[in-house]
Amino acid sequence: MKPNLQLDQMSVEEKILTMELLWDSLCQAPADLESPDWHGEILEERQRKIDAGEAVFLSLDELKARRPQ
Repeated sequence: MKPNLQLDQMSVEEKILTMELLWDSLCQAPADLESPDWHGEILEERQRKIDAGEAVFLSLDELKARRPQ
C-alpha cells in the first residue's frame, strides 16, 4: 500500500514532523524491526578491517574536504 501523501504540497517543517511521527510510530514496536542481513555483513567486514589494522579513519574535517563542492 502506497500512502497518499502530497509531499510536493508540504512545507519542509511539515515533512520533518511527518518523519518524526513515523519514527515515533516505528519505535513503539522495536521487536518488529529487523535489520537486513547485509547490515550485519557490513558491520562484520568493518570489524575485520579494524582487527586486521586495515581500517582507515578520517576526522570530520578530512571527510568534509573530500566532499565535492
